[in-house]
Amino acid sequence: MSDPAPATPLPPSPLPAVTIYVDGDACPVREETYRVAARLGVSVVVVSNGSRPIRPPNLPFVRMVVVGEGADIADDWIAERITAGDVCVTADIPLAARCLARSARALSSTGHVWSGDNIGTALAGREVSRHMRETGLATGGPRPLDKAARSSFLNALDTAVQAAKRSRSSK
Repeated sequence: MSDPAPATPLPPSPLPAVTIYVDGDACPVREETYRVAARLGVSVVVVSNGSRPIRPPNLPFVRMVVVGEGADIADDWIAERITAGDVCVTADIPLAARCLARSARALSSTGHVWSGDNIGTALAGREVSRHMRETGLATGGPRPLDKAARSSFLNALDTAVQAAKRSRSSK
């Protein structure tokens, strides 16, 4: 009796897909995010604490996650799950820093790309603004999102997702 033929090795398992995490409660670019994700074939997870109703887009690649109410609960959920090669859309600078610390990409709804080179300055500026508000000085809020900012966001998200996909495929 002869030995059975050696088993054919299985092909390597597919790489995990890129996921876009959206800090959802105050995000003005959810629809734009869905369009980019659909075109590039990636999934989206919109995380909110339910403080503002968000209509689910009824798209198969979008998952809505509602976490408990409280400061930073949605941020914690994202920061605990995001992985290297994923992308986070957030206006929250500390969340962007936490995502970068996990080797993920992060960008704001205006298309500003957070990096190791600029996140420290942004965190410091945030603290200065917080201190100014506490002392009674008006610091103003973010400007309304205009067409140019939306276009910048679309370009930045497309670039970030393409780079994430390339980095995943090279591993």
